[in-house]
Amino acid sequence: MKRSQKETEEEATQVTRRGLILGGLMGTTAGVLALRMRYLQVERASDFRMLAEDNRISDRLIPPDRGLIFDRHGTLLAGNEQNYRITMIREDVDDVDAVLHRLSQIVLLDPARLARVRDEIMNTPAFVPVTIADRLSWEELSAVAVNAPALPGITPEFGLSRVYPLGPDFVHVVGYVRDVPDSYAERSGDPDPVLRIPDFQVGLLNVEEGLEQALRGRAGIKRVEVNARGRVMRELDRTEPTPGSDLQLTIDAGLQNYTEARLNGESAGAVVMDCRSGEILALASAPSFDPNIFVRPLSAATYNGLLNDPYRPLANKATQGLYPPGSTYKMIVALAALEQGLVTPDETVYCGGYTELGNRRFHCWRRGGHGRLSLEQALEQSCDVYFYDLAQRVGIEAMSAMARRLGCGVQHDLPLSSVAAGLAPTMAWKRANRGADWLIGDTLNASIGQGFVLASPLQLAVMTARIASGRALVPQVVKTVDGIDHITDAAPPLDIAREHLDIVRSGMNRVINAARGTAHGIRVESEEYRMAGKSGTSQVRNITAAERAAGVTSNEDLPWERRDHALFVAFGPVASPRYACSVVVEHGSGGSSVAGPIARDLLLRAQVGDVPPLTLYPSSQRQRIDEMHENMNLLPLARPAPSSGGSSQA
Repeated sequence: MKRSQKETEEEATQVTRRGLILGGLMGTTAGVLALRMRYLQVERASDFRMLAEDNRISDRLIPPDRGLIFDRHGTLLAGNEQNYRITMIREDVDDVDAVLHRLSQIVLLDPARLARVRDEIMNTPAFVPVTIADRLSWEELSAVAVNAPALPGITPEFGLSRVYPLGPDFVHVVGYVRDVPDSYAERSGDPDPVLRIPDFQVGLLNVEEGLEQALRGRAGIKRVEVNARGRVMRELDRTEPTPGSDLQLTIDAGLQNYTEARLNGESAGAVVMDCRSGEILALASAPSFDPNIFVRPLSAATYNGLLNDPYRPLANKATQGLYPPGSTYKMIVALAALEQGLVTPDETVYCGGYTELGNRRFHCWRRGGHGRLSLEQALEQSCDVYFYDLAQRVGIEAMSAMARRLGCGVQHDLPLSSVAAGLAPTMAWKRANRGADWLIGDTLNASIGQGFVLASPLQLAVMTARIASGRALVPQVVKTVDGIDHITDAAPPLDIAREHLDIVRSGMNRVINAARGTAHGIRVESEEYRMAGKSGTSQVRNITAAERAAGVTSNEDLPWERRDHALFVAFGPVASPRYACSVVVEHGSGGSSVAGPIARDLLLRAQVGDVPPLTLYPSSQRQRIDEMHENMNLLPLARPAPSSGGSSQA
């Protein structure tokens, strides 16, 4: 049928409208696509360029060299040695077992370790190198290199490994490093990505741990091109790592070696301090162990041997060992009484062998008593009854306050592991920790360093140095960091009257140099090196009334673990104190007979700068001392001698 003109015009109008709508939609779509392309190609170009580079460029961390540790004279205590090792990359090997077998015929490999290495290889991405053996000799590494054609995937490598050249002498000061423990980052709150580097090691004890951040340094970065499988194709850029800081400690390696050798055979701790600066010159704990065994994989048998040793070589007895200080605490009681005006130098107290308190007797170490004694005489002869009497006048609060003023019951700030705070007890402490009120008997026990009182060899050395110097010395163990001095300024004077300190020093002088002194047997036969001190013997068991009536069992007849601890503190020379020391021998029985001779030898070694000459000892002791020195394992680290100038039975 022929369409009318009107129908034709209406149909044309509809077609034109549809075309316009369709064209508009197409134009809008094209515009949106154009805008999107512009957004992606122009505005987001840098972002996508970075993503593209990340697909082919990888940043790899370069571990820094760990800082070195030296003694005060420059003797190396912790260093880094060349470490030769061999690694395997699995993607370069057709038959892992065959290559490992050929390698074991060239280099001696422990079968158990080889089995563990094989499991690690099979469970590690094929392009990641796995260490098969380290600490190889140059000859072993050369043999591997010569046989390289028969060992596909095997690569000889060079690296650095921590080494402690003086071995056991410094582990309780320097510490050691080990592979990063699994929980290290979470436990320490350390986000450093260098911790994720395979075989990276961190400090896990003492200075190595306490100054980890300074010693570690900062990792470097190398940008490498990798293929689709992640294998490195070439290196594009490199930022070298920043080595860790070098440390110089206050410790004298020669004196430290002598101290460790002198403590040999004992379970003991000892500290030697400089009375002018607070610098720690020796800090020893016996028995010790070689830290180098912890740098390498450690067998369970070796570790369990250390862990189960009754002498506890893993413990740092000098800083974390806490002991009843025995009669070494009597100087604290004396100074508390003098400062409060509760006693005069001439006042005397009668000792008949015990003090009665209610229905209980508190005995003196000397069963028959000492008679009438002044303060200096009571220190000289270590009379318990005198200090029982003094303590009742002073009270526990003043005694404990004086203890803290002298450095006991205080946690000293040192970069060492487990520095114990000790205990200078108060009434509030007993209520909070024992749920009981303080008793007068507690005060009497505390006056002779028993009961709740606890102190470490470090704290006793600080106490002695403060009494000797009259200054509030702070113990210090780091001398310089990268050559920059870290010793704090001169310590302020103690808030204790000089005349009161003189009285106590005089009593300590009489302990050794008076005929009736409890430690007269360790006197020094030279005015220049004469020393003052105080002995202590602290009980680790209760003595019953029945045992006391029948006769107290001697330490020699008791098992080792039930014997008394032996303690001694000393400073020298008397005329111008330069050094102070403390010695605690666990279950050593007698302070004067066991700990005292050690303290004398340490002070003489510190003053002389070498093995003390026999002329400084009483003639009757010289042959024994000579034999002892001959048998000591001493290193050739002697230093030039400094210029001169400078129950609580003992």
